[in-house]
Amino acid sequence: MTVIAVFADPPRPGLVLPELAESSPLSEQEAADLYAATLKDTVRAVERSGGELLVNYRNEESLPDEHADAGDPSAEAEVRALVADALEDPDDARFEVQVGSTFAARAGNTVSHLLNEEGAQSAAVVRATAPMLTRKEIDSAAMKLRRNEVVLGPSERGRVHFAGFTETVDFEDAYAAPEVETLTNRGVDAGHEVGFLPTATSVATGADLVSLVPELNARAAAGRIVPGHTATLLREWSLRVEDGDAGLELVRRQTDSS
Repeated sequence: MTVIAVFADPPRPGLVLPELAESSPLSEQEAADLYAATLKDTVRAVERSGGELLVNYRNEESLPDEHADAGDPSAEAEVRALVADALEDPDDARFEVQVGSTFAARAGNTVSHLLNEEGAQSAAVVRATAPMLTRKEIDSAAMKLRRNEVVLGPSERGRVHFAGFTETVDFEDAYAAPEVETLTNRGVDAGHEVGFLPTATSVATGADLVSLVPELNARAAAGRIVPGHTATLLREWSLRVEDGDAGLELVRRQTDSS
């Protein structure tokens, strides 16, 4: 069984998906709402898979001062509430605080702890912004990890939406752009075999929504499975992708009630 560590921040405006608010019609609050939706879809996919769900959250002490709030609810409580709302059985998730000053350090600490201290056969790092991650893909990754020490799921612009390991690598700056190339090189440098999953869209910028929105619309029209929380929110916002003067662009259609 692969332990899937979903890395989650409290969905606070300006803290999560800051580039999305700068590069799309969405406000900071809406970007935070979308982050909450993608987190729900991501943990739901892990629950439905054969993997074990571990939610790695950032607490108040690890957040930037401008986004830390010692009041109620706490960062942990915000993340726990979202996960509980997403899962059929909230007891399917366990929670641990992220440790490390950078994402790469936090990912490395988690993977090393799971493999070396807990004796997990394999461990994977997934950001909370991977709504297209499916049960089938997670189970496929577990199979690939039986013959590869590293398995990566590419995303747009050289990023990764999934990184699985049966052995550790040098995680210092391992998520430096382009992530998929850097992580592959770290695996190869350690003498590991590296396998890959199909490319899937994760959410960071408006350009990602230009890819995600048409795919979700097409899947819905064809009666295929879509990440429910994410698809519902994007539909409520009437987001569409249209051919503009500079190519495809994300637009927000006006509705009768707006």
